[in-house]
Amino acid sequence: MILMDMIMMIVSSLILVICVLVG
Repeated sequence: MILMDMIMMIVSSLILVICVLVG
């Protein structure tokens, strides 16, 4: 379950970075 939590955190971080780069 901790693995899923880490994956979600990494995914949201990547989405945030992509939004900053695109915007």
